[in-house]
Amino acid sequence: MKHLFYIICGVLLVSACAQGLHNGKSRLSVLYVGGNPDYETYSVRKSPEARDSSVRARMASFGTMLKEYFDSVEVIRGDDYKPEMSEDYDVTVFDGRIPAIKPEVVERDAEGNVTKYVRAQLLPEDFDCAAVTIASMGEIIGRAIGSKNDWYCLCLDAQAHSLVEDHPIFKGPFRTRLTFEKCPTPEDAFHYTYYYDGEMPDSLMMWRVQTKGYKTDEGFPIGMVSRPWGYGDSPDAEYISSGVCAKTLDAVAIGRHGNFLTWGFAASPAYMTDEAKAVFANAICYIAQFKGKGMLARKYNDRIATREYLAELKYMATMEPYEERVGWTEESNREGAQKQKEARAKQARGEKLDDEEAYFLNFTPQKPMTLDEYLQRYEKEAYDILGTDLDAYPEYYDSNRDYFYGGKGMYVMTVDTTCKDWGIPNNDIRLLDKAITCLETGEDAERAAKVLDRYTLCTFDTPAQWRDWYEKYKDKMFFTESGGWYFMVDGPAYLPGNDYHAKERKAAEQQASGAQSAQAADSPVKVSARLVDDSAGKRIEISFSIKAGYHIYREVASSDAYIPVSVDVVMPEGCSAGSLIAPDAEKYGSAGTTIYRSDVTMSVPVKGDGKGTAKVTVGWQCCDAHVCMMPQTVDIDVTI
Repeated sequence: MKHLFYIICGVLLVSACAQGLHNGKSRLSVLYVGGNPDYETYSVRKSPEARDSSVRARMASFGTMLKEYFDSVEVIRGDDYKPEMSEDYDVTVFDGRIPAIKPEVVERDAEGNVTKYVRAQLLPEDFDCAAVTIASMGEIIGRAIGSKNDWYCLCLDAQAHSLVEDHPIFKGPFRTRLTFEKCPTPEDAFHYTYYYDGEMPDSLMMWRVQTKGYKTDEGFPIGMVSRPWGYGDSPDAEYISSGVCAKTLDAVAIGRHGNFLTWGFAASPAYMTDEAKAVFANAICYIAQFKGKGMLARKYNDRIATREYLAELKYMATMEPYEERVGWTEESNREGAQKQKEARAKQARGEKLDDEEAYFLNFTPQKPMTLDEYLQRYEKEAYDILGTDLDAYPEYYDSNRDYFYGGKGMYVMTVDTTCKDWGIPNNDIRLLDKAITCLETGEDAERAAKVLDRYTLCTFDTPAQWRDWYEKYKDKMFFTESGGWYFMVDGPAYLPGNDYHAKERKAAEQQASGAQSAQAADSPVKVSARLVDDSAGKRIEISFSIKAGYHIYREVASSDAYIPVSVDVVMPEGCSAGSLIAPDAEKYGSAGTTIYRSDVTMSVPVKGDGKGTAKVTVGWQCCDAHVCMMPQTVDIDVTI
């Protein structure tokens, strides 16, 4: 009911804007949430007093400008904000950090390596009030709940380019005039020429948003651009403009995802051009219509690979970037050797060395990567197939383009062999029909079930339920790569197939119903535990039965995102548990990760003569060559 109410309100707001303004102002109510200063960056910091003064000045600047365009404006600090406050306003402008509703979680091992990280959540998942985020606030406020307004680069300067000039924010309701000037193409864009067809233009028509920028004014706040790949692959998102930055020419400086509009530029109104002020006011009017609609596709993994990534992989499998990296290493070695020579000479003269000079006394040249090492690092799965045959990489990526899957891990692309065997691209809705048909007939049913689990958010139990869902919504389905490589339904988030947490809830329900439910009959991994007391001593043996083609992880390198096997034992009174003993595992890549591909038994020594029940909690993650399943845990009682 709440969604329907807000949708109706949004329609009325758009209608009101179309009919003109009231005394030159919009009737929309705006809540401005401040807290960021002007003239402060990560490298240039103010004193607490100077920062507070700058925050107050910036808040006053926004308050003054907003009151020129809107009848009702409230200005508060981020520290005083609560999510429910936004319900009383048509639009909230976020320009300062707000209190977290769920704190950041960082867990480390004994060596200090991060074993678990969960970013702080500042807004509830169901926050559906219309909002504009300034600069990095799009990332800070929205990322934990799946916003596509992520942190591609904190590197946005003062000018916009590649605008969608007929977009409503450039048209009204406030009168706008865009003045363009021809400027050189940002130098950093030439690092990404492989993303473009044809030659990169040497100049672009640009629109000035700010009177100052960080490139010309030291300490001026820096704007943020979001990743362009997959930004517009769902009906709830739209690219509006890019800007001068250190990334690609299509990096998103202004865009909308659901009820959030990112204004990536960082300047306060004191440093906005008059043209930009009017466009900013129009952006507020535009986003107001999305109050109550929320986000549909959610980008929880900001480093998810989309098909655009294949262009980079093709380029990286050439000699040019390899030789460039070898050149970097050789240049670094030359510089290091020179600094070492200078430091040793200074030491020989009896002069005191600073920290950097002392460091270079022990400088050791770095060995340049071989072509094998380079390709293994950057090409990953493709290298295992193609090795150093550079001529084979373009054809491999082109011929498999329709079947690549990037829904797991960070910038990882693998070929989905089921889709390839069936001859159906994984973003083609025929794939769902084929998989459901296989469930109905029982032919290739195991692979069909995996396809449906991989490419949808549904948790249906029967082929009939799958068929009913497909037939009902097939005309409204879309495929999002940035949102997880899922087929979803264009409509409210509550429709079946749009719930990102449905699988988590089902797994939790299964686990709550009993330990063995975590080991369903079709699970690739079965776990059992028993007490053994023989000449080798008393111990609890934990046995893993691993289906062919699958593996679990023993040790995981800090650079990998897998979940290793864990065994926790709570002993009865009078007993204690020794350390886990496990056989050597197979190396998996060069980073230090190890795996078990076949059945394996581990053991925990039992010390003491107590009797009772030991509770054994076993955790693991199972993967095959194409997909990694959700981590699982099982509790097993063992009588001592």
